[in-house]
Amino acid sequence: MPRITREDKARNRKNIVEAAGRMFRSQGVDAVGIAELMKEAGLTHGGFYNHFASKGDLAVEACGASFQASLGSLEQLLEEGAGLAGPPLKRVVDDYLSAAHRDASDGGCPSASLVIDAGRHSDTVQRAYATGVEGYLAGFAEEFTREHEGEITSQEARERAVLLLSRLVGAMTLARAVSHAQPELSDEILRTCRVHALD
Repeated sequence: MPRITREDKARNRKNIVEAAGRMFRSQGVDAVGIAELMKEAGLTHGGFYNHFASKGDLAVEACGASFQASLGSLEQLLEEGAGLAGPPLKRVVDDYLSAAHRDASDGGCPSASLVIDAGRHSDTVQRAYATGVEGYLAGFAEEFTREHEGEITSQEARERAVLLLSRLVGAMTLARAVSHAQPELSDEILRTCRVHALD
């Protein structure tokens, strides 16, 4: 049997983390088995422990990687500045609180899709989640400061950022929780919060 190269091992690990990110966001960490996860990554079940000591260790890395990708998209949107669809934070709200994000098969942004898992799992998972939350808060606060230059303090910008993220995550969590049983209610939650998230 040919030996696996360092590059192959790195690629396999990346595939596992990406598959875990998608599956954990859509199904929750506890609902995903290692065999199912490895199959999704295109690898055999036995190879998992060549990369991770436990599913918990993978959850930490997948959470961090999911936030890193999401925060990269946020940073790009904020750097683009105002456009035809309005100021950056309005575009963030409109994208985040959309039916497409609610219905994303991979769970979309980790801030809403991993919120329950972060609360139920180890301190290391919570720390990875908290780091992602801090990334959002920093980006939002910076944009609030830019949009209201000279009008608000850094503390006020931080408070607005906390409120905004809490509204986005709360609205998305509620909208997903009722989307099949009461789709009209789900749409109402998204619509109402899109209008008032930046109040």
